[in-house]
Amino acid sequence: MAGSLPPLVEPAAELTKDEVARYSRHLIIPDVGMDGQKRLKNAKVLVVGAGGLGSPALLYLAAAGVGTLGVIDFDVVDESNLQRQVIHGQSDIGKSKAVSAKESIAEINPLVNVILHQTQLDSSNALEIFRDYDLILDGTDNFATRYLVNDAAVLLGKPYVWGSIFRFEGQVSVFWEDAPNGQGLNYRDLYPEPPPPGMVPSCAEGGVLGVLCASIGSIMVTEAIKLLTGIGEPLLGRLMVYDALEMSYRTIKIRKDPETKPIEGLIDYEAFCGVVSDAAQSAAAGSTITAQELKEKFDRGDDFVLIDVREPNEFEIVRIPNSILIPKDRILSGDALAELPQDKPIVLHCKSGVRSAEALAALHKAGFADAVHVGGGVLAWAKQVDPSLPTY
Repeated sequence: MAGSLPPLVEPAAELTKDEVARYSRHLIIPDVGMDGQKRLKNAKVLVVGAGGLGSPALLYLAAAGVGTLGVIDFDVVDESNLQRQVIHGQSDIGKSKAVSAKESIAEINPLVNVILHQTQLDSSNALEIFRDYDLILDGTDNFATRYLVNDAAVLLGKPYVWGSIFRFEGQVSVFWEDAPNGQGLNYRDLYPEPPPPGMVPSCAEGGVLGVLCASIGSIMVTEAIKLLTGIGEPLLGRLMVYDALEMSYRTIKIRKDPETKPIEGLIDYEAFCGVVSDAAQSAAAGSTITAQELKEKFDRGDDFVLIDVREPNEFEIVRIPNSILIPKDRILSGDALAELPQDKPIVLHCKSGVRSAEALAALHKAGFADAVHVGGGVLAWAKQVDPSLPTY
C-alpha cells in the first residue's frame, strides 16, 4: 500500500464564520478538521469534461469547499445527456455545458470560484491550462484525451485522478509520476498503447447506466479530497474496478512498467489513437454515400441490400426501413460473409458511420468491391430524411 502522502495544498489563512457553519460536518471529523478544510479552501482543482463523470465530481468538489474549480468543456447540453449528467437540467438543453455547470455550482456553493475553459483540450493548450491547478480530474470518454491529460500532467509533475465508465463497470486510479513516496506511475504504465480503433465502443455506442457515473465520480472526488488534505491511502499504484451488476469493488495493483518510455513532449493524440483504423479510412474514402443518396436509391427502386451493422438492441430502438441486421462483429469475424448476396450491391450503415466503415473495410477485403456505407449512419437518416424517427 502507498500509505498517506503529504497534503498537496497549504492551508488558507482562515475560515469565516459562514464557512465554519457550512463545512461543520467536515470540521468535526478529526482527520479533516480546520486544517484540512483550509487546505480544500486553498485548492485549485481542474475537471476535464462536464459530462457523465464531471457532473457528480464538480457538484461534490463544490459542496466540499474546494476554493477554485476549473471546468474544461466545449460541448453543449443535449437531451441524451440528462440520463446521467446531473449537473445539467431540462432548461439547459442547448446551453454550453461549462456555463450550465458553473450555474449549478453557484447554486450549491457560491463561495467557490469557477474558471471556465470553453475550448477543446489539445496539445497546444493543455500545459498552459493545467499549469495553475494543484490537481486534475480526468473524466473524459476517449483515449486521445486520456493520453493527452496523462502526458501533460507528467510534464508538469502534477497528480491526477482518472476515471472511466462503460455499461455497468467503472475504473478509477490516481496517476502521479512525481509522487513523493517514489511510487509514481502514469496512465501509460496501465495502458501502454491505445486499443485498436473500433475495438472499444464509446458510451455513445455501448451505453452506460446513468447512476454508474455517481458511483465512479464520487470515488474520484474522495481521492481528490484525500490528496489535497493528505489523509488516507490514495489509489496511487492501484486500479479500483467496480462492477455494478455484481456489486463488487476490487483493487488491482499497478506496477511501474519498465518499458514505459519517458514522456518528452505532447504529440498528435488523434493520430496516436487512430479514431478509425487506416483500413476503415481508406475503405470509406471512395465508398461513402449520404443519407439523402440512400433515400434516392430507394426512390429510384434500385436493387440493393441495406445492412445494419449495429447491435440487436439498437435495431429495436430505431431502424431504417428495409434494412437487415447483421452485427459488425459477425462481419469482421467472417461468419456472416456467406449470408451476403453476391449479385446485388451492398450498402452498410451503423449509428454514426464509424462501425460501418470498419465493416466496409472487411467487405472490400473479402471481395465485395462495390460495397458502400452511409456516412453519419441512422442518425443522419433521422436528421435529414425522416425527422419523425427517434435518435439515441
